[in-house]
Amino acid sequence: MYGSRARLGLIIPSSTTSEPEYTGAVPEDASVHVARMRLEDTATAETLREMLDSVERCGSLLATANVDAIGFACTVGSLLDGPETATDIERQLSRLTDGPAVATAAAVDRALETLGVHTVAVATPYIDDLNDLERAFLEACGYEVTAIDGLGLESDLAMGAQPPSRAARQARAVDTPDADCVFISCTNYRTFEIIDDLEADLGKPVVSSNQATLWNLLEVAGVEHDRPSLGTLFDRSL
Repeated sequence: MYGSRARLGLIIPSSTTSEPEYTGAVPEDASVHVARMRLEDTATAETLREMLDSVERCGSLLATANVDAIGFACTVGSLLDGPETATDIERQLSRLTDGPAVATAAAVDRALETLGVHTVAVATPYIDDLNDLERAFLEACGYEVTAIDGLGLESDLAMGAQPPSRAARQARAVDTPDADCVFISCTNYRTFEIIDDLEADLGKPVVSSNQATLWNLLEVAGVEHDRPSLGTLFDRSL
């Protein structure tokens, strides 16, 4: 039976990256079951806020699959009003599914805390307004942002069309000597193939939105993870 070890629920926007990255990285005896929120092709604070109206519907649908844990896989969508946005989403989904829930922004915070990060350089595909929200969230969580760089993309589909090599170049360019870690934000920005090589090149941990969400989701589901190609984070436990 698919998911004999764990059934993982995943709520995503109009992402074309999350499903392939998650399904390709979970253990063979775990399965990923996806519900989609409606997001028009422009990712702005306004459209992301409208998208959150779909959380209850998606959580209720995934509850019918009796998932063991559920992940809300959207970075800025889970930090629009600061850290409390992710907390509220996790509580809502836990209530709907009667199980643990993880929202990307909170997962990133947990990942950075677990890695002992104090200062972070951030690469994103976003427009400046979303980068400002990202910076505010990280600072509210107690991190110093040494640099942040966005590609200026508004189209979610355009973000998903970027090759992992683009994320790697951007991460190398935004890194600063005083950053403890580089964070590559956006669950629609492809990163899984590049994390190990980036860590070797930069000499520091690299965290990405999907990586942190998957790590946290497997942790709360009680699934051991053995992913040597997903960076330092996957060597750590909460």
